[in-house]
Amino acid sequence: MKKSLHNPVHFDEILGRINQLSENSSAKWGKMEVGQMMKHCGFVLQVPLKRIELPTVNPLFSAIGIIARMEMQIFNNGIPRNMPTFRKLIINFECNFNEEKQNLLKILDEYKISSQSDNLPGRHALFGRMKKKDWGFMEYKHLDHHLKQFNV
Repeated sequence: MKKSLHNPVHFDEILGRINQLSENSSAKWGKMEVGQMMKHCGFVLQVPLKRIELPTVNPLFSAIGIIARMEMQIFNNGIPRNMPTFRKLIINFECNFNEEKQNLLKILDEYKISSQSDNLPGRHALFGRMKKKDWGFMEYKHLDHHLKQFNV
């Protein structure tokens, strides 16, 4: 089954997994600490909230992004480990665990309201044209990827 952040059961699952994190949660891969990961996830959710605008990518990368999104949707794949990300979304500074956890939960609620109001953008800089269902699927996959990174 394809999970989506727009499904209340899947949304609550993500909230429950976030609440399992602690300051001592350690990553199975990657360089981020748990607070940095939550800040990164909050930044990524701010893209469909239209608060962070991603730079335009060249047509080759855009084509690769569109194909990657389609492959994830067709095969219900996860996001590969250590994938490159937009510079704007990289968190390489110290973050307060409690602040970032509360902020991520707040941004998730704002995302939920925005999606229920059908106020999500029609495009993503890398993944191309996006419908509401695409946002729900991709945002779930991104959060799931990073929560698995931290064993929850």
